[in-house]
Amino acid sequence: MSSTELNPDLENLLEYIKRNRGFDFSGYKRTSLTRRIHKRMQSVRVQSYSDYLDYLEVHPDEFVDLFNTILINVTTFFRDPQAWEYIASEIIPQIIASKQPTTPVRVWSAGCASGEESYTIAILLAEALGIEEYTARVKVFATDVDVDAINYARQAHYNSKQVENVPPHLVDKYFERVNGRYLVQKELRRGVIFGRHDLVQDAPISKIDLLICRNTIMYFNTETQAKILARFHFALNNNGFLFLGKAEMLFSRNHSYTTVDLRERVFTKLGHGSMRDLLLNIAHSKSQQVTPEMIDKLSIYEAGFEVDPLAQIVVDSNSIVILANAEARNLFNLNLKDIGRPLQDLELSYRPVDLRSPIDQVRSNHRIITLKEVEWSIAEREIRYLDVQFTPLLDENIDELIGIKIIFIDVTRFKQLQHDLVHANQELETAYEELQSTNEELETTNEELQSTVEELETTNEELQSTNEELETMNEELQSTNEELQTINEELRQRSDELNQANSFLESILTSLRVGVVVLNPDLQILIWNRKAEDMWGLRFDEVFSKQFISLDINLPIQPLLQPLRAIISGESQNYEVVLNAINRRGRAIACQVICTPLYSNDLDIKGVILVMEQQQQQQQ
Repeated sequence: MSSTELNPDLENLLEYIKRNRGFDFSGYKRTSLTRRIHKRMQSVRVQSYSDYLDYLEVHPDEFVDLFNTILINVTTFFRDPQAWEYIASEIIPQIIASKQPTTPVRVWSAGCASGEESYTIAILLAEALGIEEYTARVKVFATDVDVDAINYARQAHYNSKQVENVPPHLVDKYFERVNGRYLVQKELRRGVIFGRHDLVQDAPISKIDLLICRNTIMYFNTETQAKILARFHFALNNNGFLFLGKAEMLFSRNHSYTTVDLRERVFTKLGHGSMRDLLLNIAHSKSQQVTPEMIDKLSIYEAGFEVDPLAQIVVDSNSIVILANAEARNLFNLNLKDIGRPLQDLELSYRPVDLRSPIDQVRSNHRIITLKEVEWSIAEREIRYLDVQFTPLLDENIDELIGIKIIFIDVTRFKQLQHDLVHANQELETAYEELQSTNEELETTNEELQSTVEELETTNEELQSTNEELETMNEELQSTNEELQTINEELRQRSDELNQANSFLESILTSLRVGVVVLNPDLQILIWNRKAEDMWGLRFDEVFSKQFISLDINLPIQPLLQPLRAIISGESQNYEVVLNAINRRGRAIACQVICTPLYSNDLDIKGVILVMEQQQQQQQ
């Protein structure tokens, strides 16, 4: 989103949040950020961002609900099981095999939320190493910007629904059942270190073998994603692994990582062996400070070396290959993994010419040596001629050899020209014109291809952005669904409580030895207990909601109408009378009727309660 499209009121709100609470949301995608903030605005019934800012100033407790809404903590154990199976079967064995038996294994779980994925990788490492070696070697650094989520994760206990994705044998092995919840085993828990960390603002954790950041960077815009991925690149060891979420890709940093498995979203850091990295390592070993100016200069030197049309490699004083530019890698079929290997282990050391002897001479006399027109048979009928120059690299302060630069100059063209001088000038001009025409066609084709590639990259970026947005909305819906489940559970509990109260009330009314009738203000029957049924022969379902005065029972109801209306209107507090009646068995009885008002919680009259009790039997 360009600056011209930004909503000033929204940006003012984000700046206020950053200034007062230290949360910087400026790098988040505005679409998802707007949805989450609007959700809170609807909850507190404000219409504009400026009104919501005023609300935050008056109600600072709202920050907690706002952050919980923006920072969607949706995660589970073994989320996307197929991806975790790949990590367990392919990636973890590679990490362990690349290390000495006592070398630490360092994992960073960035954006860990409530901790399930952090404990997932801990379980897999414990399975691969054994719990004793895991305890001695493994450190899982679990970080998130949400302090509440971090505090929850530190507790290391989860309910049965949260652990349902964990295989049963791993639940038995790495969890303890305490008061109906599942507590992570102490030995496993000690290897996981939780802490608050802002991916945008805070310095990255270093020397990481596996960095897990799943469905987190998709909430950030493209520029911020690039910054985060650059920090991840610094954090990872050479050939360290990056494990992303299923909706995330690396279009913006594909020159820093290479794909290990695209389907499972696993990538590895490319160890460039660059001059910048070399300086960083030297400075680290000598406790020197590397300034930004030094890094900028080295970036320029590195770029110039990389694009030089002459193939060049640099070896150190021990003949270890430390640099090779793009032309050298292409010419001699080298790859980035060859950087750091002894020259003698590479085919280049003896083909197209033995490099070891000239290197020894340069090492001993510190002088430039050039081998002229070295013949190199590339294919059966293709021969190239190279001039190979060996230049000593000396430390100016102590005049000590620190490396040797080897330049391969392709002079094949010049050799061919020497043989072609016998040909006519006209043929040379014709060849030149044809070559120029071909170059123009190639340039045109190259421009067309470049345009197509740029369009495809743009389309891929748009598709990736859409995919990330859909995944974001999916997690928001999942979060909302969890909230609805919680509300449904509360409603179910309240319904159970209401049913219990109704059952209790019904048992009381059933147990009474007097007839109880409850009428609403319109004298319609609401309650008619068992004793009333026994006295007058009518069931509750026959009289419910009917007018009391319309009942066909042998009880004089007319004398009760005026007292009942007086009680409903509040003119009278109670009324008591004894009426002669005939019960359902046809026996004459004296029925004492007591009328009292039915009050609500706020003491409003909601109806009348009639209590009817047989006093004595009369003679027929």
